[in-house]
Amino acid sequence: MNKIKIAVLGSTKGTDFPAVFNALKDYNKAEISVVISDKIDSGILEKAKEKKLEALFIDPNNFNSREEFDAKILEELNKRKINLIVLIGYMKLITEKLLNAFENKIINVHPSLLPSFPGMNLSVHKEVLNHGCKTSGVTIFFVDKGKDSGPIILQKSIEVSENESVESLKEKIQKIEQEIYPKAIKLYCENKLKIEGRKVKIME
Repeated sequence: MNKIKIAVLGSTKGTDFPAVFNALKDYNKAEISVVISDKIDSGILEKAKEKKLEALFIDPNNFNSREEFDAKILEELNKRKINLIVLIGYMKLITEKLLNAFENKIINVHPSLLPSFPGMNLSVHKEVLNHGCKTSGVTIFFVDKGKDSGPIILQKSIEVSENESVESLKEKIQKIEQEIYPKAIKLYCENKLKIEGRKVKIME
């Protein structure tokens, strides 16, 4: 059986990348074929090079629109016969060009219990704390045409302590991201995820 070929897209440090890489390193159903970034100095490209993976920078400034940029990404994915896209700190919204080509084949991680607190990075944790939430957590989901609105694969919650700071909450959240993101990717690769409308059923 051919392995599922995964492309990782990222813009930032790629904090979750080592956990995903390690989970798939000796996995017989999938492999990371390429890591692509829109930032030349992103930590995720450095991490990919350290792991001897193909690390590809695509400069968004070379394109007239987000659609053109995504068309270039799609071209690179097709060259490598990619089956699944995994987003790790990817800071660009994905256009229909890529979404249509990889429908229900793009997985993302979000640092809150969606649909509560969509958005990006530290602003999410700040909102959680400003609302006095007693719990927060992580959501792994399929990317759709909305913003952080796709069908949810896995969620895990943590308690928010009385004296929580944005930084301490971020740290707690990243730990569970690294625990459940590889799990969700493996469920996909083992064909155990069935999308029914807005729901994702996990098949035994």
